[in-house]
Amino acid sequence: MILSPASYMIWPSGLAVLAYAVASVWPLAHKTGDQRHERPVWAALALGWLAQAVAIVMDALAVQDGQWGARFGFATALSVTTWLVLGVYALESRQLGLSSVRRALALLAALMVALVWLYPGQTHQTMGSPWAPIHWLLGFASYGLFGAALLHAALLRHAERQLRAKPMGSGQIPAPTGGQSTFGMPLLRLESLTLRFVAAGFVMLSLTLLLGAWFAAPWRWDHKTIFSVLSWLVFATLLVGRARFGWRGRQAVRWLVAGSTLLLLAYVGSRFVMEVVLHRPTGY
Repeated sequence: MILSPASYMIWPSGLAVLAYAVASVWPLAHKTGDQRHERPVWAALALGWLAQAVAIVMDALAVQDGQWGARFGFATALSVTTWLVLGVYALESRQLGLSSVRRALALLAALMVALVWLYPGQTHQTMGSPWAPIHWLLGFASYGLFGAALLHAALLRHAERQLRAKPMGSGQIPAPTGGQSTFGMPLLRLESLTLRFVAAGFVMLSLTLLLGAWFAAPWRWDHKTIFSVLSWLVFATLLVGRARFGWRGRQAVRWLVAGSTLLLLAYVGSRFVMEVVLHRPTGY
């Protein structure tokens, strides 16, 4: 269902899209040689991030038949995920020097905010169980944490390729895995951050599944549940493999991508099919 702009407050979303668009087209600092050149883009990112937060809250709160509920769908889940990943990016960018990543993330966030205009989802009543809002929040948190893990994994792979591509003089050897990356952070620390986000996302996903099993009556083995459990098993295997067998590098990234893909199919994929393809109402 496509919601007309006049049917809800669209100004926070419009402001977020505009601010993110400015951040995505702003020239990179290394082209000007002046770090002060980045101040306007940081102001634009901060404005867009705050406006997107307001839009998420306004979209999530809805009244239907005199009862408070929460309106969300696959587009909202993607918007919340990009919002959380952008928050992580902002916290780490000064240390990692991620100005080149800014354009892609800002553009992606703008697209996700605009996508919610077209597919705002549907309203779900929260009166059925007091645990339902917590279940939703934990689910969105797991998406954001695994999204941050994917971002760090992409940075790790890029840094490793850059180090291997550096020319070496006579008698030099390639930089070790724990060497300094092109982002100003040791690769071992960047890899450790990736796994920490995976572990945090795994905890959130576990709590999401436990709460879902707690208040869902009856328990249904639908597509969302099956893909969620499969992704939980993949992430559990990754964490066990890392702790027990020292998995790292490409092997760990492959498991991360596989688990994230299954998790994306769990909620976003199933809701996309129901909302866009089949035009059917969905449950939690």
